[in-house]
Amino acid sequence: MLSAFPRVDLVGGPTPLEPMHRVGAVAGHPQLWIKRDDCMPLAFGGNKVRSLEFWIGEALAQGSDILVVAGALPSNQCRLTAAAAAKTGLDALVLYAGDASAPLRGNALVTERMGAEIRRLGPVGEEERGRLARQAVAELAAAGRRPYLIGDPLTGALGYARAAEELSEQASALNLDLRHIVLPGSMGVTEAGMIFGAALLDLPWTFHLISVEYDAPVLRQRLDAILKGLWRHTGREPRPDLLDLVRIDVSQLGGGYGIATEASLQAASDFARYEALVLEQTYVAKTFAGLLSRVAHRSIPVDEAACILHTGGTPSIFETA
Repeated sequence: MLSAFPRVDLVGGPTPLEPMHRVGAVAGHPQLWIKRDDCMPLAFGGNKVRSLEFWIGEALAQGSDILVVAGALPSNQCRLTAAAAAKTGLDALVLYAGDASAPLRGNALVTERMGAEIRRLGPVGEEERGRLARQAVAELAAAGRRPYLIGDPLTGALGYARAAEELSEQASALNLDLRHIVLPGSMGVTEAGMIFGAALLDLPWTFHLISVEYDAPVLRQRLDAILKGLWRHTGREPRPDLLDLVRIDVSQLGGGYGIATEASLQAASDFARYEALVLEQTYVAKTFAGLLSRVAHRSIPVDEAACILHTGGTPSIFETA
C-alpha cells in the first residue's frame, strides 16, 4: 500500500493483538482487545518506532549521516531516535529542553546509553526548541555533515497507515469484527496515520481519541491538517468525511499534559492487576482510563469489538526513581 516510500524495518514483524478477558469481565465488555505496540525489539518499543521506519528510510534515501531530534527529557521520540540511529549506524544529536541540571533518568537515560550526543537547551518552549533544532541542522550542514531532522508529520504518519493494514490483517485472521479503535489524542501523527490507513482499506472503524494534550477543536484541526497533507503526499483521492469517524474525548485531560489524574492512576493499577500491563502517565494511562469511561457510558457498545493501542513509553515510569 505504501511501497513507494522508503522504509527501514525496525518493528520486526506484527506486534501482538491480544484479548483483555479479565479487564473485560470487570468492565462488563466481552470484546476488548489491545494492540501491543509496547512490544517491539527496539529499546522498549512504542508508537514512534513505526514513524521512525519511514523517517530513517527517507534519511538514508537522502544520504544522511546524522539524525537530529528535539524534545523534553521524558521524550519517547528522542529515546527511540537514538536507538534507531544506533541500530542503523547513523549518528544522533538529541536536543533536550527543560532543566539543564536535571539528571538523566528513564527515557533520557536510555538515550544516553544508545550513544547519542546530547545537548541541553534549558527551559525553552516548543517553538524555540524547534528553532534551535533547525539551527543545529544548518550548522551541521555547514560543517559538511548530512543531517536529517526527525519529525515531519506526513512522513511519520505513514507508519500508522501501515499499522492499520497490519491490524486489519490480524483481526481478519482471528475472524474478529473490529468496530472501535481507541488511541491517545496528542500531536496527531499516530492518530491521523491510523485513520488514513483505515480509509485506504475502507475499514468500518470508529476512532475514539482520548486527548492527553489539546482541547477538541485544536486536536481536530491538527488531524485535519495532517490528513489533507497525507492525501497530497500519497497522491490519493481525498475523502473529506474522515473526521466523521472520529470521536474526541477530553474528559481525561485533568490538569493537563503529563499530569496524572485519579482516573489514570486507577487505570494503571487496574490494567497492571488484571492484564499485567505497564502504563505510563503521560499518554497511556489516560488513554486506558478513557477506554473504561467510553465502555461505562456505552459510547463503545457492549456488543461491538474494540481495540486500544498501547503506544509504549515504558521507561518513563522510572523518571522519578
